[in-house]
Amino acid sequence: MSETSTTAVMRPPATRRGWTRARVLGAVWLAGWVALGASVVAMFVLGFDPDFFWRYGPRMLNGLLVTLQLVALAVALGAMLALPVAFARASKNPLVGVAAYAYVYFFRGTPLLAQTFLVYYGAGQFRGLLESAHLWWFFRDAFNCAVFTFTLNTAAYQAEIFRGAIDSVPRGQTEGGLALGLSRWNIFRHIVAPQAMIIALRPFGNEIILMIKGSAIASVITVFDLMGETRLAFSRSFDFQVYLWAALLYLSLVEIMRRVWDRIEARLTRHLKRDSD
Repeated sequence: MSETSTTAVMRPPATRRGWTRARVLGAVWLAGWVALGASVVAMFVLGFDPDFFWRYGPRMLNGLLVTLQLVALAVALGAMLALPVAFARASKNPLVGVAAYAYVYFFRGTPLLAQTFLVYYGAGQFRGLLESAHLWWFFRDAFNCAVFTFTLNTAAYQAEIFRGAIDSVPRGQTEGGLALGLSRWNIFRHIVAPQAMIIALRPFGNEIILMIKGSAIASVITVFDLMGETRLAFSRSFDFQVYLWAALLYLSLVEIMRRVWDRIEARLTRHLKRDSD
């Protein structure tokens, strides 16, 4: 008998996996989610009301545009504020570093809803001071208060993203630039920043997605964004289906954002894939 045949004879036969408790629970859990998804689809199909859709659909789309404006302004302004805060967090000056740390600690450690209430309702407590400073025109508008609060909130998260990305760049890159006689600004702009941007790309995209979902909080201070229009439609129709449509719009918006960000990441990191190949 050859060595190959001996090995074949001595190999234990394959055993068929039985229905263990874990597999049964997994199958039941999966079946429950499938049934839930099917019921939601059936609710959309069977409960579709064309009159309701044409009555409240345009208003919900307008609310979606308000949500996009709110998120775009907050993220853009937050990014401009986050860079100085990130540099301040890394500053060797203790006063600057402590102030930046306190700012980040507060806005990352407290709920966005509480921050929104503090700005929107708290501004009224200082109306006289704001009027004397010619700022009441800004804080009396709910949309402006939402943009202001969301900007401060996302800037704190973005500052930590940028600081972590900058710290992730090997210090040897900076030392090599100094050895070549480059200034620290040129080293940061041409060497550190491009690498840090790639590192921060994915968490920055996650922060935008979280901001899209968190923007629904603006509806509680009378901003008629997507959730605000949804709440108004429900208060007039008492049709729970309107919240399903709102969830579908939020889901579509997040999915589009995710796919666009994947394309951007693939575009900016294509040279890394070529180098690995």
